[in-house]
Amino acid sequence: MAIKSQITIMLVDDDEDFLNLLDMRLKAARYQTCLANSGEEAVAKLRAHRPNLVVTDLRMAGMDGIHLFAKIREENPLLPVIIMTAHGSIPEAVEATRNGVFSFLTKPLNGRDLLREIDSALQGGAHEPQDQNDFEAWRQDIVSQSRIMEDLLGQAKLVAATKSNILIQGQSGTGKELLARAIHKASPRSKKPFIAINCGAIPEALLESELFGHVKGSFTGAVRNNKGLIKAADGGTLFLDEIGDTPPSFQVKLLRVLQERVVRAVGDSSDSRVDVRIISATNRDLEEMVAANEFREDLYYRLNVVLLQLPPLSDRREDIPVLARYFLQKLAQQAGKHINGFALEALELLTNAPWPGNIRQLYNIVEHSVALSTGSLISADLIQLTMRHDLPKTPSFNEARQRFEQEYLINLLQLTEGNVSRAASLAQRNRTDFYKILQRNHIIPALFKPS
Repeated sequence: MAIKSQITIMLVDDDEDFLNLLDMRLKAARYQTCLANSGEEAVAKLRAHRPNLVVTDLRMAGMDGIHLFAKIREENPLLPVIIMTAHGSIPEAVEATRNGVFSFLTKPLNGRDLLREIDSALQGGAHEPQDQNDFEAWRQDIVSQSRIMEDLLGQAKLVAATKSNILIQGQSGTGKELLARAIHKASPRSKKPFIAINCGAIPEALLESELFGHVKGSFTGAVRNNKGLIKAADGGTLFLDEIGDTPPSFQVKLLRVLQERVVRAVGDSSDSRVDVRIISATNRDLEEMVAANEFREDLYYRLNVVLLQLPPLSDRREDIPVLARYFLQKLAQQAGKHINGFALEALELLTNAPWPGNIRQLYNIVEHSVALSTGSLISADLIQLTMRHDLPKTPSFNEARQRFEQEYLINLLQLTEGNVSRAASLAQRNRTDFYKILQRNHIIPALFKPS
């Protein structure tokens, strides 16, 4: 690469203050700069200044960044272009990168990220992965060939590089957690923990102790510190599934984590700093819940910095045969059966089915079909049979017993207003054993005492 003082970078933005800030930053890095307050001015200056790189805003009055890029391609197809964009413009940025824009950066800009992208663009994109398998590793568990999913994954890859919180909306069974894990893998936090929590599956009385933790001695039976799942995700990603099912008291505490980046365990008198990215998901309409005062508006806007909408399986029917074959190969191998595929009529049935349960329902149908199959092909008759008997998944005995135990303990503590001795007496257990059972279920008696 040439000496920096011999390199000219054209900066284009209709925000004069921001343009001057970029100018100072690049001059401090010893680059030459050429400034333009509009796309039209940038086109006029291209031939005169012959820049080595163009850094432009996406949204500008008059000619925007996309049209400027098209003009640059006409003038000099080899000139690299970096586009700066706000979060609301991410879909346009996806399309721009497909059309040849070198990269995009989200505002507010990180100075180190800007200089790294500039160096990479000037070196011909040396930072980009050369191996297609490496490039796709972050999304390898998401099976798709539909345009609607490829567009969504393009957006997910872009926002993964940012620090923004993400809200994933989609029907049950569409793969919200799978998408969240893929975003984590594609993010700078990929080496740190990914912690997933189904808020709808945890009783309200357990949510606080599960997420925020407690300190030793904060209540009788708390024999050791429990840092909680938020702290466990420090440096990484916390995935909160079914966020719409959380109670108002929990929403207040989560809002504080997002605003102040601190967490306080039950019984602790001090806060702990925490660096965690929140990806939340819901199958409910949070905007309607906000309007009905069922969900905090301030928390909604904190969580919904970037919205990703997962389509139902019925909107991506071209993916159904691909998914079905993928599940079949995986499940047949697990079952030790030699099944080569689906009969053509079976695939037609799968492709045309309504799929109210989405991908999870498709997986269950294939699993049931593999279990009943005695031949080398899954027939249409077998698919029809499994569809007629497609029932909700029955929890295992251990899962059902644990759920009953938690609900039983919570009901006892609610009835006795947190009095452990009375609750143990009603349960006909001695007090010491009862405390051990509470601890095993992460239930804090103090939370049930009257305020």
